[in-house]
Amino acid sequence: MTPNNVESNPILDRLPKHLLQYIKPQNYEHYSAIDQAVWRYVMRKNVDFLSSVAHKSYLEGLKQTGISIDSIPNMYGMNRILKDIGWAAVAVDGFIPPNAFMEFQAYNVLVIASDIRQLEHIEYTPAPDIIHEGAGHAPIIANPEYAEYLRRFGEIGCKAISSAKDYELYEAVRHLSIIKEAPNSSKEAITEAEQKVEDLQQNMGDPSEMALIRNLHWWTVEYGLIGSIENPKIYGAGLLSSIGESAWCMTDAVEKLPYTIEATYQDFDITKPQPQLYVTPNFAHLSLVLETFANTMALRKGGLMGVNKLITSNALGTIELSTGIQVSGIFTDVIEDNGLPIYIQTTGPSALAYREKELVGHGTLTHGKGFGSPIGKLKGINLAIEDMSPRDLKAYNIFEEEAVTLEFEGDIIVSGEIITGKRNLQGKIILISFKNCTVTHHSKVLFKPEWGVYDMAVGKSVVSAYSGPADLNSFDLITHKPTSETIHIKKTENQLKLESLYQQVRDYRDGKNKTISRTKVLDELIEHFPTDWLLPVELYELAFKGNETLLCERILNHLEHIKQNKPQVGKLIDDGLEIIKNTVKV
Repeated sequence: MTPNNVESNPILDRLPKHLLQYIKPQNYEHYSAIDQAVWRYVMRKNVDFLSSVAHKSYLEGLKQTGISIDSIPNMYGMNRILKDIGWAAVAVDGFIPPNAFMEFQAYNVLVIASDIRQLEHIEYTPAPDIIHEGAGHAPIIANPEYAEYLRRFGEIGCKAISSAKDYELYEAVRHLSIIKEAPNSSKEAITEAEQKVEDLQQNMGDPSEMALIRNLHWWTVEYGLIGSIENPKIYGAGLLSSIGESAWCMTDAVEKLPYTIEATYQDFDITKPQPQLYVTPNFAHLSLVLETFANTMALRKGGLMGVNKLITSNALGTIELSTGIQVSGIFTDVIEDNGLPIYIQTTGPSALAYREKELVGHGTLTHGKGFGSPIGKLKGINLAIEDMSPRDLKAYNIFEEEAVTLEFEGDIIVSGEIITGKRNLQGKIILISFKNCTVTHHSKVLFKPEWGVYDMAVGKSVVSAYSGPADLNSFDLITHKPTSETIHIKKTENQLKLESLYQQVRDYRDGKNKTISRTKVLDELIEHFPTDWLLPVELYELAFKGNETLLCERILNHLEHIKQNKPQVGKLIDDGLEIIKNTVKV
């Protein structure tokens, strides 16, 4: 079951337990009338501009996914509509670890940061927020081909192997995004956080699979363009939700490149507008590039490269052998011979599985201190153990209660008495257990008889290596403790007063209270909040619709005064007025 106050549905019910730790209630009642006005302004401006430059799925998707222009979407209301296209949405606190983010996608679940940007950051925020996620990501998934790309991306992406430095960078970026959006952060704290992110980015070493696939995610899901280089349309959520960058990206100042596998190696800076963007001819091409990248991953290549990537990650991962047996744990050592892994070793709790299901009796209780096993063929015998028939096994003494010495290519020697073996559904032997067993490589002892039963995984090669366990139930994965949480400061009396003025105007527009004097609201605003520009724009809309010429004139004079004192909001004011005059209807 999902956490308290979170309404579930059949798609959310399929989520594995460890993903539930990231979900939080949306707490819709915490959105203030200012938050609602910010949503409304951005959505009206976006829809006005994007109707001509966004992929056609965007406007159709807004209708299909139940996202309103006038009110922040209630995610659990959205879910009732999203389920018709096979998706769901959950609220989270800002950035979550990349593997978890991708895994949600693999289960057809959109992760939506439920906070909303401050009015001061209305054009762009480095922190994920509901405008970016709800208004950017959700509408496009109404397109079935794109939705399948997103799901497939999640499925492949959550298996990508990270480096230890990736997690450090994730925490640093999360911290930076939080303090940049927090209203009371000092310039020094922001500069220090920016410096930390920059220092880490400069010293990442060779990019991990996760770093590379995140580049692909950035240049497609977040900042993708579609169509022709000469006339591209927007589909990336970062562009769809940024009223500044969606216009900027359409100018010649931003280089447009054909989307190819080369985008994997193009890094990005989350804090700046992008100098170049990639254009895919169609959504099917995205999947083609994704599959090309997946073919380079340890997930599909396995081998020594895959094992070494897992060792470098210093995190829970899995290798699969040619028989289908899967070994999960933290990989710490590999012995190689002629470029092939001939012995693998995990340290700490480990588990064995077959087809993502833990083998009975081979969980972390049995393998609490680690697991080691030879890989490959026996020396001088062409037939691998996995390919031997019962008659072959008998001929080579690989049989219950026989004492045997198995010498593998690369000089790993396993010597002991066979207790029993396990077979897969095809009848191939996948595991042999020994007692009184010694395992050596030259003069190095890898296993001693006094350590107990020796379980040897059977397989002539490592066919796959990936992040995370084979069976999600084998390990306790509910361990995520972010080092920083989104900062919600106590509102001042002044802020509450401004919110109350916004609420009065909202109630008037919604027909909840038509007795409110808008002139009085304007007077209070001019006296106490002379630099607030968004509420006067909202007041102007009501006056303009009601043909109240004198009130319109007064508001325009006040807005002119704000523009002179605060030129940086001039364009935002002009755009807001322009939309009102054009009386945009969606």
